[in-house]
Amino acid sequence: MSKARQRLSQVQSHLASSEADIARGRESILQKSPDDIVVTCALRTPITRGGKGGFKDTAAADLLVHAFKSLLSRSHIDPNLVEDISIGNVLAAGAGATEYRAAALVAGFPVTTAVKTLNRQCSSGLQACVDIANAIRCGMIDIGVGAGVESMSSQYGPGAVTEFSELLDSYQEAKNCKVPMGVLSEQMASDRRITRDVQDAFAARSHQRAEAAQKAGKFDEETAPMKVKWVDPKTDEEKEIVVDKDDGIRSGMTVEGLAKIKPAFKEGGSIHAGNASQVSDGAAAVLLMKRSTAEKLGQKIVGKLVCSSVVGVKPLLMGIGPWKAIPVALEKAGIRKEEVDLWEINEAFASQCVWCVKELGLDEAKVNPNGGAIAFGHPLGCTGARQVATLFNELGRTGKKVGVTSMCVGTGMGMAAVWVKE
Repeated sequence: MSKARQRLSQVQSHLASSEADIARGRESILQKSPDDIVVTCALRTPITRGGKGGFKDTAAADLLVHAFKSLLSRSHIDPNLVEDISIGNVLAAGAGATEYRAAALVAGFPVTTAVKTLNRQCSSGLQACVDIANAIRCGMIDIGVGAGVESMSSQYGPGAVTEFSELLDSYQEAKNCKVPMGVLSEQMASDRRITRDVQDAFAARSHQRAEAAQKAGKFDEETAPMKVKWVDPKTDEEKEIVVDKDDGIRSGMTVEGLAKIKPAFKEGGSIHAGNASQVSDGAAAVLLMKRSTAEKLGQKIVGKLVCSSVVGVKPLLMGIGPWKAIPVALEKAGIRKEEVDLWEINEAFASQCVWCVKELGLDEAKVNPNGGAIAFGHPLGCTGARQVATLFNELGRTGKKVGVTSMCVGTGMGMAAVWVKE
């Protein structure tokens, strides 16, 4: 063999070896890099019933103060190192920009820590985390907090939606953006033949899983109990109570019990208060930085954000958002659905969640194993950040590694993110 051919053979051999060494799929995202965007703390307040629960008399900003203080306490991060905070919120005027900046100051962050708020409806909390991750990834900041908060007790209602102008109302697809989600979800359930029996079975399972998880203390690690003032609706007496558990979880819920509840949006319809997400109050916060930064500071790494996706769908089909967003996120991560250990998919309505899970072909045992928003609530701006705490908590408890969070988004969108437990 000539020297040229011998050298060519050696190069081809090296290339073949290199290709064999390249990690793919799940193996690839499990690898560690100094530039990984990692989470060193993720927690939430309990989630309570809107207008009735433990936080009914607590302002959203006060919930956020507690989430921030708990984050600083648990992570032991120097607040002076946190450069930016992004907060998801849906119902407050201006997404709560002024009061949530104030909340950060009360919690102990210095004036040098910037704060912004955002509203991408039900995915606001996840968007806040992703915005911070992207700011870190591009070098804008080194350390940040993604958070979400909602007081549906005080801010939920028709006043949260602005009236459309004649121009917007003149475009049918634009006009569809203001169709109430319950109404369009009812229509979707009818069109896609998602029966009430199927929805109620899914909802009952969510309630039963959440009840079992709460009794087993599975939510304790991700939850930061909070002392608040609470007015007893029977006596008008103000009391100081400690809220340490989600109070929307209904014990002993069955399909038979759900079958007795009247439809909420249409006579003879299939959607009702028992198979849709609860109106709730709560806050959550997630601390993010690069792996190299975490190691330098001695921060314990909980896990990492691999990638995220956001997509648009027809406004009247907003419920299919996860079905559209999840495959995009999986493709970006380079993994298959079979390589995912756990799915946290927001249960806005049983109808849309059932449809998405079925169409995606997901293993139902891996979807919301400790229940979801139907059982313990959906504080709109909080949920996306809350899911991060819940996901990592369960991955750690079960010794699993790869998880996905996702939700449908009002006006016709979907969002998803892929995470890896350390």
